[in-house]
Amino acid sequence: MPEQYRKMSVNQRHRLNTNGDGSGSMDSGILNERILVLVFKSINWDIRVLCQAASVSRKLRALAKRLLWREVCVYRAPRMMSTLTNGGPNGRIGGGWHAVAKLLFFCCGCESTRHFPVAQPSPGHFVKASRFSKTSGRSFLTKKCRGDLLYVSDPCEHPRGRDVEDDLGIYRGIFRGFVKSRTRAFLIARRVELEERVRCPYCGARVWSMTTAKLVPKSAAKRLASSDGGLEFFVCVNGHLHGTCWLIPLSSDEADTEKDDDDSGLSDDDDENSGPRRYDRTDGVGVDDQVSYDSNNSSVGDIIVEDGPAS
Repeated sequence: MPEQYRKMSVNQRHRLNTNGDGSGSMDSGILNERILVLVFKSINWDIRVLCQAASVSRKLRALAKRLLWREVCVYRAPRMMSTLTNGGPNGRIGGGWHAVAKLLFFCCGCESTRHFPVAQPSPGHFVKASRFSKTSGRSFLTKKCRGDLLYVSDPCEHPRGRDVEDDLGIYRGIFRGFVKSRTRAFLIARRVELEERVRCPYCGARVWSMTTAKLVPKSAAKRLASSDGGLEFFVCVNGHLHGTCWLIPLSSDEADTEKDDDDSGLSDDDDENSGPRRYDRTDGVGVDDQVSYDSNNSSVGDIIVEDGPAS
C-alpha cells in the first residue's frame, strides 16, 4: 500500500474509490438523466409510474421537477405545450412543469366555496380522458380579456345520485403568459382580493375568484351546458384555472350532436358552436394502465389525454 494512501482518512479513501470506479457518480444508474428519459419513453411516459419514481428519494424528486415533468408534458401534449411556451418548451412555465403535468392528468375534486356550496366534497382523481381546447378557453374570457389565450378542459362529470338531476362538473385550465395577460391586469386594476381559504390545487398558490371579480361571462355556462350562475371558477397567480358547475342533463338529441362533433375533425377555430363534451370520472385507475396522447381523435387545437394501452 502506498504511503500516501495509507495516511488518508477513511472519508478521503471513500471519495477516491467512488470517483475512480464511477459506481457512486450522480450520472450513473437510476440518476442518469438520459437513461431515465429512455426508460420512461419506453413505457409511454406512464404518469403513475413517474409519480412513484419521484417519491423514491429527494434526488429523484428534484430530477423529476427539473426535467421529467417537462418531458411528460411535451411528450403527451406537444401542440398544447408549444403554444403555451411560444414554441420553446425547454423554458420555464408559470407554477412549474410538475403543476402543468398534474393539471393535464388529474381532476382536483371539489369542496364547498362561498359561491358554490356542495352537500359533500368530491375527492380528486386521475382522469379517464381530458380534452383541452382554446375554443373552450375563449368562452371563459370576457370581451375585455379576449386577447388572452386560455386552454380549458371539458368538465369531468361526477354523478350525485339517482334522486339528483344535475350532476357536478369539474374542469380545469391554464393561461399562456398569465403575468402579461389582460385578465391579470384587470384583476389588479380592480384591486380584487385574493381568496383567503382557497388555494390552487395544482401549484398551491393563492387564487382569485372570478365570481367575486365579476369575470364570469355567460358564454362559459353555455359552453359547459350549465345554468347561468350555476358555476364558479378560480384563477391562481400562476395562471392555473379550476372550477365547478352544475351540469344540465343532456337530451338524446344533444348527445347525438356531441358524438357527431367528436367525429367531425373540426379545428378549434371552427368549433365555436359544437355541443358540450363530458367525461365520466374514473376510480381506481391501475398503475398498469398507460396514459396516452390521442392525436388521431383530437381536432386541431384540442388535446385529448386518455387511459388505455399505448398506441
